[in-house]
Amino acid sequence: MKKWMYLIFPGIMLVGFVFIYLGHVEETHRKEEEAKKKVAQERADLEAKKKAAEAKAREDAKKRQDERDAEEKKKEDEKAAKQAADDKKVADATAEYTAKGDAAQKQVTALEQELDRLRKEKDKTSRESFDLAKQVELARIARRNAELEIQRMTEMVHRRASDSSLVRPPAVPTPPPAKKG
Repeated sequence: MKKWMYLIFPGIMLVGFVFIYLGHVEETHRKEEEAKKKVAQERADLEAKKKAAEAKAREDAKKRQDERDAEEKKKEDEKAAKQAADDKKVADATAEYTAKGDAAQKQVTALEQELDRLRKEKDKTSRESFDLAKQVELARIARRNAELEIQRMTEMVHRRASDSSLVRPPAVPTPPPAKKG
């Protein structure tokens, strides 16, 4: 009997082990399936959360981009308005100074014409003054020439008269000696 015991107890134990093993294998498979389902569920949740976060991030990025675009457009509009205002100021200042320049040019032209007229008048006056001075000098020269001519004539007459016998007094005869008497 002893020989069979070596086979019976291990056989019974083998059957018990197989029975327990098969019970645990099914439970292990079920736990593995549950774990796989749980992991799949967690992955699905994670994917959903990730997709939601990405969608929210895209939405936030789009919102920030829209805000930046709106802000940039506002800045560009302000810059364009400021540039337009500056351009208008420059154009107004240019027009004003052009008008002032035209008025000044007209005044310069009028003053140049007046200056030309005054110069011509001065030249005319100077020429008249010169002509009058010339006439005065010519009159002085004529007077001087006349005086010289008079002096020459007087000298000539004086010479002729002094050379003439009529101007010499006749020789007075010496009186006869006086009588004593």
